[in-house]
Amino acid sequence: MKALVFRGTGRVAWQDVPDPAVKDAADAIVRVDAVTLCGTDLHIVKGDVPEVEPGRVLGHEAVGTVMETGDDVRTVRPGDRVLISCISSCGRCRFCRERRYGQCRGGGGWVLGHLIDGTQAEYVRVPFADLSVHPLPNAVDAYDAVLLADIFPTAYEVGVLNGRVRPGDTVVVVGAGPIGLAAIITARLYSPGRIIAVDLDGSRLAAARRLGADATAHADEGPEQLVADLTDGLGADVVMEAVGVPETFELCTRMVRPGGRVANIGVHGKPAALHLEDLWIKDVTLTTGLVDTSSTPMLLRMTAAGRLPTDGLVTHRFDLARMEEAYDVFGRAAETGAVKVALGAPGVAGDTAPAA
Repeated sequence: MKALVFRGTGRVAWQDVPDPAVKDAADAIVRVDAVTLCGTDLHIVKGDVPEVEPGRVLGHEAVGTVMETGDDVRTVRPGDRVLISCISSCGRCRFCRERRYGQCRGGGGWVLGHLIDGTQAEYVRVPFADLSVHPLPNAVDAYDAVLLADIFPTAYEVGVLNGRVRPGDTVVVVGAGPIGLAAIITARLYSPGRIIAVDLDGSRLAAARRLGADATAHADEGPEQLVADLTDGLGADVVMEAVGVPETFELCTRMVRPGGRVANIGVHGKPAALHLEDLWIKDVTLTTGLVDTSSTPMLLRMTAAGRLPTDGLVTHRFDLARMEEAYDVFGRAAETGAVKVALGAPGVAGDTAPAA
């Protein structure tokens, strides 16, 4: 089969690799019908995730069709249409029993496209299939469903829930990429008083306004002052970091109010300064986290009911065979206007869709 292979820092290739096979009785082999690229994949290609070795098939988000299952799989069978979660769960270890699947110690957690071959391929082996794939209603479009593999549960769990967004809160989201936009959408479920989006890219700020941000600020044009002006100098109740660089993390800590919460979502490849000399007296709560995907079934129900707006997040579509081109477009988002790039097998995806 063909797959997107990490070949070392700065290099990927769409190339021939062996077909996956069932290795464990809990495995499923899934034909990939739709797949997307993640900011984490870009971090991997840049060398920010050293656990990913050259030769690894990348990707951890996909929708597909079950082709084969191991003898112990009970919840899906060949022919079923499924959402592949970015997190795999053994279901037996201490963390899985606490629904903290991202910390699975039984061979799961974030393994796809990280420690084992991932979803940016024609076929993928999914471990612990009973807990790691979700049957999809026919009414849910593949390009809507694939957003639930990672970005929506990540934004909701690591951003909104960790940040404890409450009615009336002032919420700042730093980074209006796919995760930041999903954070804006899911924060609105809790009726905050206002949501402020911060980014360097004007097209992404426009998308943030379209999806529910009440105010936007260019990162180079005084977002701290805007937040201060809108909060009578107090600062935001919740600030979410959705970029993953030291400068944005430090910006978040400067915009939070005393007693507020900073929820770090971004994947960091470099150390960030923690200015405890300023923060110790402010009662600020800082949270980090890897998504658990415990919210995925609920988000899937909302999507099927038309209650989770996803329009405009997928701005570019490609055939699977154009994977390298898709990486180029996604990696130059400031030039291309890409928000979320998705690819599909023939019959699922068309040519490149116009940018939103």
